[in-house]
Amino acid sequence: MSMPASPRSPLSTLLLAAGRGERMRPLTDSTPKPLLQVRGKPLLQWRMEALLQGGFDHAVINTAWLGAQIEDHFGKAFSAPQGAVQSMRLDYSREGADFGDALETAGGVCRALPLLGNAFWVMAGDVFAPDFVFAQADAQAFLASDKLAHIWLVPNPEHNPAGDFGWDASSGLARNTPKDASTVRYTFSTIGLYRKELFLAPWCDVPAGNPQGVRAPLAPLLRKAMDAQRVSAQLYTGAWTDVGTPERLAKLNA
Repeated sequence: MSMPASPRSPLSTLLLAAGRGERMRPLTDSTPKPLLQVRGKPLLQWRMEALLQGGFDHAVINTAWLGAQIEDHFGKAFSAPQGAVQSMRLDYSREGADFGDALETAGGVCRALPLLGNAFWVMAGDVFAPDFVFAQADAQAFLASDKLAHIWLVPNPEHNPAGDFGWDASSGLARNTPKDASTVRYTFSTIGLYRKELFLAPWCDVPAGNPQGVRAPLAPLLRKAMDAQRVSAQLYTGAWTDVGTPERLAKLNA
């Protein structure tokens, strides 16, 4: 994993593309899920085009299952005909080649930290949110805050009726609320802004760079930071689909 030159835009991005996509089988037996086509373009390309539109020009893609296909498809740069910037420099964090499997979200972020800056976007490469805007104003507001993370929540889809996190609209804080009928919770969109600090001690036990390839989920880190009132959130109500099954993919392409 080589170190890149400093990115031109203030924030880099980690695009999560390492998962096996078990629920998408047999489609993912020969194609990595982020390369599955939605309305004529690979799922991952929708995110890259939106980032370019917002002026963000550097991304790290973590890979594992059939990761060579992703790297062969996009190469070292991605260009789009429209956007605040036209070209995105790409680096790869090769979890599959280095450790044989994906490292889960927090493990993958920790592994990619040497390729990212002090603050960065993270999002799943298999979520379809064509209306989401990656705004410089949101990035600057986050950088000016004391928060460790700023996440976007969505209304709960049918497959996640209980949601993931609570949200206090008046304070803008995400809440580590219990999963019961007395609380209102929303689903985590997978899109968020993060400080490097969240993935270092005392918040995270995985060493920077994750040299041993430790698998670690993101939710425990977020919940710990929420308890310290260090995670802000906002509600996104545009089109959003977790493309987790062949049925959902077919519906999007209908």
